Amino acid sequence: MTTSEPLAGTSPRLSSSDGGGDDWWLFRGDGERREVPFPAAPPWRRFDRQETVTGDRVPYQRPYLIDPDEVEVVNAALHLRRPLLVTGQPGTGKSSLAHAIAHELALGRVLQWPVNSRSTLQDALYHYDAVGRLREATLRRDGDGDGTEPDIGQYIRLGPLGNALVPRERPRVLLIDELDKGDVDLPNDLLTVFEEGEFAISELTRLPASQAPVHVRTDDLDETTPVTRGHVRCSEFPVVVITSNGEREFPPAFLRRCVRLDLPEPNERRLREIVAAHLGPDALDDTDDLLREFLERRAEGELATDQLLNAVFLRKGGVNLDAASLLQSVLHRLGGAV
Repeated sequence: MTTSEPLAGTSPRLSSSDGGGDDWWLFRGDGERREVPFPAAPPWRRFDRQETVTGDRVPYQRPYLIDPDEVEVVNAALHLRRPLLVTGQPGTGKSSLAHAIAHELALGRVLQWPVNSRSTLQDALYHYDAVGRLREATLRRDGDGDGTEPDIGQYIRLGPLGNALVPRERPRVLLIDELDKGDVDLPNDLLTVFEEGEFAISELTRLPASQAPVHVRTDDLDETTPVTRGHVRCSEFPVVVITSNGEREFPPAFLRRCVRLDLPEPNERRLREIVAAHLGPDALDDTDDLLREFLERRAEGELATDQLLNAVFLRKGGVNLDAASLLQSVLHRLGGAV
């Protein structure tokens, strides 16, 4: 490393004498305009999609490593048709498990409901665009239209949970991500839907029987589904994966209806397996110092496995920094103020 001190807020520059050179720099901070070729992205940051045999377009499937005991719990939830409540520290693979199940069982794109403090059950079931329908009705009445009411089904879109409950021969996978970030009453609100496997669209239940069924839009692009008398009832209960970071306890009645799986932080052996699965066995060469530094930092505060993958990817790409300098850039604690 150079001995001169960098300006405040800048990173120390590398030269060829450092052993790594600065060829990996895309942005140099010198104000000079240049077109540089971008290197290949990490496998987990590629967003090109593939067409599957079912017609779905799905992203690159990341490798997923799971112990046999954890596989048993997943299968118990599948057989019992119960939601799988997955807990664990950030980066232990909770959300990725839903994608792994959908990929392995050929269940199509995962329906995702990322929960936050403002999330409600209604958001996940369906949305009715009353304002848009009123605007269209006004245009038809005042314009050159025939004065007929616009089709109400065009203004109803099912949310991820509502779409998961659409009757199908094979279930869909629904990921309810970070439920513990939601309102304290949200788990209880889900109980009836989970137990009954159905919900009602109130705007359609008031329609006369002569208007049934009504085709409404789903959470899938350009797909509609018929709804009779305003009721949606699944024929196969969806594969529901609920993740939690353990920030709050859930009500006993909710926990009783879930199958629970706690994912531990990966040990050194599993970390090596994860690196090899994502980046190839060669990625383990000359990375012992990164693994040691990661494990030491993780013992002091929250770190995620993908942060280690970031560091190994940079090292594999020719960034020849010492472990402490490299990890300082990518291994920041996930908790506390920034």
